[in-house]
Amino acid sequence: MAPDAAGTAEEIRGAAHGTAPVPLSVLDLVTVGAGRTATDALRTSVDIARLAESRGFHRYWVAEHHSMPGVASSSPAVILAHLAAHTDRIRLGSGGVMLPNHAPLVIAEQFGTLEAMAPGRVDLGLGRAPGTDGATAAALRRTDRLNEGADDFPQQLAELIRFLDDDFPDGHPYRRIHAVPGPVQATSPGGVQSAHRPPVWLLGSSGFSARLAGTLGLPFAFAHHFSAQNTIPALDLYRESFRPSAVLDAPYALIGVSALATDDEKEARRQVLAAALNMVRLRTGRPGLVPTPEEAEAYDFSPMEQEFVQSWNSNVIHGTADEVRAGLDDLHKRTGADELMLTANAHGGDVRLRSYELIADAYGLPTPA
Repeated sequence: MAPDAAGTAEEIRGAAHGTAPVPLSVLDLVTVGAGRTATDALRTSVDIARLAESRGFHRYWVAEHHSMPGVASSSPAVILAHLAAHTDRIRLGSGGVMLPNHAPLVIAEQFGTLEAMAPGRVDLGLGRAPGTDGATAAALRRTDRLNEGADDFPQQLAELIRFLDDDFPDGHPYRRIHAVPGPVQATSPGGVQSAHRPPVWLLGSSGFSARLAGTLGLPFAFAHHFSAQNTIPALDLYRESFRPSAVLDAPYALIGVSALATDDEKEARRQVLAAALNMVRLRTGRPGLVPTPEEAEAYDFSPMEQEFVQSWNSNVIHGTADEVRAGLDDLHKRTGADELMLTANAHGGDVRLRSYELIADAYGLPTPA
């Protein structure tokens, strides 16, 4: 199985994507702006998913976060089920589910259910970070031994893949346990089962998952949008470590990229300043709703906060559509990524929608019939 159950990695690389150097995809953090609600954010997610599908973006992922008022994506499987009901073709997936937060059997059941809802369209991206602070992670995992979950990640991953494939060996204590929906239904009397199961991706922001993905021959997604300094070393490590597998015969790496296009450059600067203020508050233990540009412009940034904002926004590709296109093209040349997954962080859903529309136009992606 290739990273896209609908075709091989070579077919993905060669698929029509306008004049973009590689396929473009969407990472949605389901952000909640000040004065807005989670209901508003989830409705925006549907609108963006529909736009992405109509304009030829390749896949649409949501990421697991917890205890963050400005992020409404604590339950990726629930959101993906909702998006599956409102789309027809675009691939949907997790970018990612944080494996140490969950029992592998539960994830296999959730994504087997999603695969049954949207056959051949579901990706299972997995991370090993908690997606939150330590206290919340302890509440999620019902233990304060948080390193234990991260250290056991390879074993948890192996167990999850066994559940997805329904192939625990004879004598294993889980041999008679089956993730349903799943392959066991194909072997039951009269059972008919899809030939696909959700492709597994490993996500990371350092070298650990890069090496593991390469060793296992799995597709790899790197979080360039918040760990840009590690992007090229991690991709090099992934490619050097790669071993062909039944899943993938050559490395396939996408990178998550913060990118925001607006109709004029000044508006882009206003929007990314607000998103940066949101990150300042998150990093200093004051998470909240995404502030408005007006609030960010009125905020008195300390010298240390100004330094953080400058550093953070240096890795956000923003400006007019042509400026964003140039930035994305340059990033692709520097990294050699096989796919760019764009995340638009802004206060308003209308701004995020407009950004994806402008980027699609800049690359000549298909227009809706």
